[in-house]
Amino acid sequence: MAIVATGISDSEDDLLHRVRPPDWRNPQPRNPYDLIIIGAGPAGLTAAELAARRGLRVALIERDRIGGNSLNSGSIPSKAIIRAARVLVSLRDEEDFGATAFDRPRTDFGAVMARMRRIRSRVAEYHSVDRLCARGIDVFLSDARFEGPHVLTAGDSRLTFKKAIIATGARPEPPNVPGLEQIGYLTSDSIFQLNALPKRLGVIGGGPLGCELAQAFCRLGSQVTIVQNDPKFLPHEDRDAAELLSLSMSRDGVITRLNTTVVGARRDDGGKWLETVSDGVKLDVAVDDVLLSIGRVPNVEGLGLEAADVQFDANLGIHVDEFLQTTNVDVYAAGDVCQPDQFTNVAQSCARLAVRNAFGAREHRQGRLTIPWCTYCDPEIAHIGLHVREARRQSIPVKSFTVMMQDVDRAITDGLDDGFVKIHVREGTDQILGATIVATRAGELINEMSVIMSAGIGMRRLAEILHTYPAQSDAIRMAAVAYLDDEPVLLDDQPALLVDPVPRD
Repeated sequence: MAIVATGISDSEDDLLHRVRPPDWRNPQPRNPYDLIIIGAGPAGLTAAELAARRGLRVALIERDRIGGNSLNSGSIPSKAIIRAARVLVSLRDEEDFGATAFDRPRTDFGAVMARMRRIRSRVAEYHSVDRLCARGIDVFLSDARFEGPHVLTAGDSRLTFKKAIIATGARPEPPNVPGLEQIGYLTSDSIFQLNALPKRLGVIGGGPLGCELAQAFCRLGSQVTIVQNDPKFLPHEDRDAAELLSLSMSRDGVITRLNTTVVGARRDDGGKWLETVSDGVKLDVAVDDVLLSIGRVPNVEGLGLEAADVQFDANLGIHVDEFLQTTNVDVYAAGDVCQPDQFTNVAQSCARLAVRNAFGAREHRQGRLTIPWCTYCDPEIAHIGLHVREARRQSIPVKSFTVMMQDVDRAITDGLDDGFVKIHVREGTDQILGATIVATRAGELINEMSVIMSAGIGMRRLAEILHTYPAQSDAIRMAAVAYLDDEPVLLDDQPALLVDPVPRD
C-alpha cells in the first residue's frame, strides 16, 4: 500500500515565498548595471552576493526558482532523504549494540518527504528573494535573452551592463531509450515531488546521483534495480572504492545489473518493463517507476548568446578560458553551464573567481583549484587531486599509501569500519598528489585532505600533526606514518626532517 506524504502545501508555500514569490513584480531597471548575472543557482548567488558586498550595482535574473538545482532538486533534498534512509536502516543492527530484538519499523514515506521539504524551505531562507533585495540586489524573475554585447532583456525589461556572468547551470540529459517517454520516467527534477514510495524502482545510470538514490530508496523499502552500462559504478572513481560500494548496495538489497544496457521500455498487461541486454543476453526488468540518471546537459538555449558574441556548444556548454572569460571580453561564465566538474563547491568557487577577474586583474585561474568531491552513498566515496591512472597518463611516478578503516580504532568502536584512506604521493618525494577516502564520513574527512594539499603539507609533516584520539580522521595520519615506515633508513650522520618545507616539483 502506497504511503502518501502529508503537509506538502505548507512547506511548498514557504519555499515558494522564499524562492519565487507568486505575487512578485520585477523592479524598475537601474541601468547601466555594473554586473548582471543570469541564473540564481549556487554560482549565480555567490557571484551576486560577492559583487554586492563590493558595492557594485547588481541585477540577478532567474527564470525558475532561486537556489537552482542544488537547493530544489539536487544536493539538499537528496541528502535529506539519504539521512532518513540511514537512520531507518541503522535500526536493523540495534541488537549488536545491546538493544532488545524488535521488529523493524515500517517506513513512513510521507514523513520522510515532509521532513525533506521542511529542510529545503529552511535552507532557502539564507538566499531568499527578500534577503537578496535587502543586500541591494535587483532580482528579476523571468527569462533572459541577450540583444547585444552589453544589453539583454529580462521579461519586459531592457537591461544594460558593464559586465555579465552566465550561470544558467545544467539539466538532466533527455532519454535515448525507445519507449521510455511512453511509460514515463523520473529525473532529479521530478523524483523529489513523489508522494508515494515506488514499490519497484528501476534506476538507469550508475553515476553519483543514481547510486545515492538507488541505495536510499532501497533502504526506505523500494525494490530497486540499478542498470549501468559500464563494468562498475562510478566509472571515474577508484576501482577499489567502486567495488566496495557495489558490495554495500548488494547488502542493502539493491539488484545490480553491470555491463548492461537498457535498449527499450514498454507497457504490457498493465505493467511497465525495461528491456535490457548484457553480453547478448536479453532480460526484462519489471518496474513501477523509473529514475533516469545518465548525465546532464548545459542550459544554453534561448539565451541569445550569438547576439552577445558568446561562443558555445550545445553539449559542452559555454566556451571559457582559464579566467572564466567567454569570447565576449565583458561576459564571463561559471558553474555547470561551462565546467565539466558539475559540483556545487566548484560552481561557487568559480563564481568568485569570475567576479574577481571581471573587476580586477585577470590573475585568478580555475586550473589552480584543488577540488574535493564526494558521492554520499554508504559508505561515502570522496576524492581529491590525481588518481593513479591520471598520474601515470602524465608520466608522473606515484606511490600509494593505504590504511583500511578496519584498522582504525574509532571505526572499530563505532562499528563503521568499511572503507579505506588511500593517499597518492609523488615517488621520491613526500608531495601529496591526491587521495581517495571511502568511509561513513568520507565527505568530512576529504576536507582535511583539501586543507593539507592546499597548504602544501607533505607526508613527513603530516605524520607529526596531532589528531584527536580516537577519531576516524586518524586514518589520514596513519597513512603518513606508513610513508615514514617506507622511507629508507637514515644513516647516523643524516638528520631526519620532522617538518618538511613546502614541496616543489
